[in-house]
Amino acid sequence: MSDVNEETRRIRGSIPDIPRRTRWGLLWSRFWAIPAASVLAAIVAGSLLPRWERALGEPFPFVFEGGPDAAREVLGTIASSTISVTGLTFSITLVVLQLVSSQFSPRMLSGFLASRVVQATLGIFLGTFIYSLTVLRSVLSEDEDIVAFVPRASVTLSFLLVLGCVGLFLAFIHLITSSMQVSRAISEIGEETMRLAKRLYPVSVEDAGPIQGPGWSPRPGDPRTHVTVEGHGSLVWINYRKLMAWADRHDAVMTIDRTVGDYLVAGQPLLSIWWEDEPSESDLRQIHAAFELRTERERHQDIAFGLRQLVDIADRALSPGVNDPATAVQAVQELHRIFRYLVTVVEPSPYMANSDGEVRVVHQPQSVADMLDEVVYEVHFYGQNSAMIPGLLRNMVDDLETAATGHIVSSIQKTRRILEDEKAESE
Repeated sequence: MSDVNEETRRIRGSIPDIPRRTRWGLLWSRFWAIPAASVLAAIVAGSLLPRWERALGEPFPFVFEGGPDAAREVLGTIASSTISVTGLTFSITLVVLQLVSSQFSPRMLSGFLASRVVQATLGIFLGTFIYSLTVLRSVLSEDEDIVAFVPRASVTLSFLLVLGCVGLFLAFIHLITSSMQVSRAISEIGEETMRLAKRLYPVSVEDAGPIQGPGWSPRPGDPRTHVTVEGHGSLVWINYRKLMAWADRHDAVMTIDRTVGDYLVAGQPLLSIWWEDEPSESDLRQIHAAFELRTERERHQDIAFGLRQLVDIADRALSPGVNDPATAVQAVQELHRIFRYLVTVVEPSPYMANSDGEVRVVHQPQSVADMLDEVVYEVHFYGQNSAMIPGLLRNMVDDLETAATGHIVSSIQKTRRILEDEKAESE
């Protein structure tokens, strides 16, 4: 067997190559994680560093040389100024979030809040404020029972933190101005969606061999157990490796009834287990832990969400309240670039097999044809009265048809008929 066929077999029956979400990774993905860590680090450093200086007793070179009153004034000034700028940073962030939500799409807010620049800026300002107040407690003036003490290295570190605040504030301002440029926002969404597409659909039609990979179908009378949804929200993550390991360990087959991006409510069917035994409570907890529900969709495993963000920008730009067809054109052009790649790839098989070629998990991968049909229909629905959008969509579909091969060609032709029928009705 050729190397191409072996690679094709591996891709067709393998698990999607998406990084596993760990609890540690989830913790640091929160907006508050870096600011909270900065505050804790500031408390520890502000408490221990002055004690270490006092115990050492040796003065450091090139450090603050003022007395207790000067140290108090410097630390108080740094604390008051940093907390003031922190309030300004929060205000700017809220204004930008409102503009992004109203001008582009509410589904772009999570990307802005996930920016490390935003988190680090808030973190260093809060950390500098807390650190300065903590060090201020260690500054002692000369008294009958107290020997004067000034933590010179600690005060100097406050100066250095202020310099870091200035640098990150400039980076924050640059990020703010860039985020409000619609062309940059569209390009960033397109780049992230394209990277995800290349991970989910890594094999092009030209490299695909004749091997279709393993398949599976239940036999009449096979016992199965239905597992329902617990909780509610959008399905943003499926841990296929955990499901594969469980099914392989119990010699069972799982058929997942939902796809990433679906909105689920408690009690809905989630999956079926084709197995002679009944899963225990521990088994059900392990299975449910492989599915992550969120109130907001994410692009981590959901390529359709990236397309949804671009479609939202186009729809909003075409609305009478915004009336910005140039922005809609940019969004359609980015959609064209993504689909230009998607129509040339081999869609993943719904059958996932173990190393022995035995199917253990059957899932529902996102269909390129369905995503294309939804995108073209919706953008054309809102932009059919525009002077540029209908023609731009027809040109996109024509180009995709010339690039596509295989079963996707018929789906593109179906999408073209939708555009032609609506064009004929308008005439």
